[in-house]
Amino acid sequence: MDTWEDDRADQRTCLICGDRATGLHYGIISCEGCKGFFKRSICNKRVYRCSRDKNCEMSRKQRNRCQYCRLLKCLQMGMNRKAIREDGMPGGRNKSIGPVQISDEEIERIMTGQEFEEETSMPWSNIGDSDHSSPGNGVSEANQPSPVSTLSSSRSLEMNGYSTALRDQYIGTQLSSHYQYLPHIFNYAAQSGLLPPKSRSLDPQSQTLITQLVAAEDLEPLGTPMLIEEGYKVTQAELFALLCRLADELLFRQIAWIKKLPFFLELSIKDYTCLLSSTWQELILLACLTVYSTQIFGDLANVTSKYSPSDEELQRFSEDGMEVMERLIYLFRKFHQLKVSNEEYACMKAINFLNQDIQGLTNVSQLEQLNKRYWYVCQDYTEFKYSHQPNRFPELMMCLPEIRYIAGKMVNVPLEQLPLLFKAVLHSCKSSIN
Repeated sequence: MDTWEDDRADQRTCLICGDRATGLHYGIISCEGCKGFFKRSICNKRVYRCSRDKNCEMSRKQRNRCQYCRLLKCLQMGMNRKAIREDGMPGGRNKSIGPVQISDEEIERIMTGQEFEEETSMPWSNIGDSDHSSPGNGVSEANQPSPVSTLSSSRSLEMNGYSTALRDQYIGTQLSSHYQYLPHIFNYAAQSGLLPPKSRSLDPQSQTLITQLVAAEDLEPLGTPMLIEEGYKVTQAELFALLCRLADELLFRQIAWIKKLPFFLELSIKDYTCLLSSTWQELILLACLTVYSTQIFGDLANVTSKYSPSDEELQRFSEDGMEVMERLIYLFRKFHQLKVSNEEYACMKAINFLNQDIQGLTNVSQLEQLNKRYWYVCQDYTEFKYSHQPNRFPELMMCLPEIRYIAGKMVNVPLEQLPLLFKAVLHSCKSSIN
């Protein structure tokens, strides 16, 4: 990290207690006190008790009064217990940056000690992310997105119920409340207890880097025709062909974007090729949910509304397709709520692209430094521009592993099911904002 980034880190506060942060520890910005407390709690398999209502105040002065609530907040804010070295020595088990997201059920298992009991019979290397993976980035050793949480069996859908569920989705019924596998991660405002930061100026270097990132983007409307005559019935083949043309245009824009990045000439041909081949689906998905959302959820949604799937297509809709559909709808609503700016989008895209955990890279340390640089730039910008939303930055960052997971899951959806998937998702999302 360079001197400028050190200076920026010195001005940040711990996401657990609000004390002065000393850097990124186990995935989130925190102080030395909370870093050490979290490490001791996990390494020693501590099980705490709260004598109150499990909602104790966390501040620099109050943090030692309730160890239960302190550990709970560490987990809720995204501290990654699997980044702690097995031998308990200094230095994490990987160099990932970014919080992890786990289900309420997993947090409960950790707080009650169940998780520790289950882990005693197996080595660390078999239960978590390896040194070559980043839980913050949601990527496994095989370079495929790993689940950010586990679907509970109580909410799993039976295969023979897909037809009804999908009909409900695209004829206007709102998404059911059973969507619970993105638990607490979008509720930082209620949990953080941090005071809004004082008004301050944007670091000049942050402004320069953000300006360069935005300049590299092609923010012009998509050129693929998405207009349709009134009364025309779209076939599955026609809709699939349109989706392919859109994907081609979006991919072309990503390739052009890479060549305009301020650090492009610093990357080796092998590294930027490797990064693009591993992240292009994620970049396209992020673009569709943000800067091109008006066209995707407007013009494309109008086209998909003219496509009527058969009962056979509905019955054959896969479990992966159903999961992708639900997650996309939820993520769309989150982005719609945040109203992501072009500057934030450009930073998120760069952070997602600079994934130092992808296998086959030749200069991992360089990518790690670039990733950290834009991580700090994005945080600097959001805290300056949206000082009234102190939790906006972690909310944005927590969307990235979900995007990676969805992109990885979409690979498993059969091609012939994509028209139905897009119809269901776009109709539900359009209905939710109308």
